[in-house]
Amino acid sequence: MAITKMDKEWIVEGTVWKAGNNVNTESITPSHWLHSGEDPMLEHIAEMLFPEFPKKMQQGDIFAAGSNLGCSSSRNAPLFLRKKGVGVVICHSAARIFYRNALNSGLPVFEIGDEIAKISMGDRLRVDVHKGLIENLTTGVTIEAKPLPDFIMDLLNAGGINEYIVSRKSEYKLLA
Repeated sequence: MAITKMDKEWIVEGTVWKAGNNVNTESITPSHWLHSGEDPMLEHIAEMLFPEFPKKMQQGDIFAAGSNLGCSSSRNAPLFLRKKGVGVVICHSAARIFYRNALNSGLPVFEIGDEIAKISMGDRLRVDVHKGLIENLTTGVTIEAKPLPDFIMDLLNAGGINEYIVSRKSEYKLLA
């Protein structure tokens, strides 16, 4: 398996699928498939960006992009990317709603600014999600991203915000 989760330490290794700037959620989760159900969406996810993506991407592959990733409506594109098997998202910058939806869906995101230029389509990466360490196995370049805070790692380890809340429901009491 390309994603290893052990004791709050994640290592993701996969091939990069890199898009450009201002990638909107429509190009990741096309609206004409959105209401057809999960299976049709997963069969067509990101095909507007990479026609071969739905059939050729592998468990743990990395979705990369330039600036303003996930602009426009949320469409919960990150949830579908995670369900398809994407291990981590790396970009110059992400739209706030995309960034938060990714973390809430259990999909790690690293915004690395201009360092994104050191990652190309088809590169093989190894990402230590807990440390924020990105190793480009193709070029030998290492990028140090800002590590995700512990509370975000707790969300990711739980599988997303819903699973996190359910796992801690005994800690919360409903107000009458």
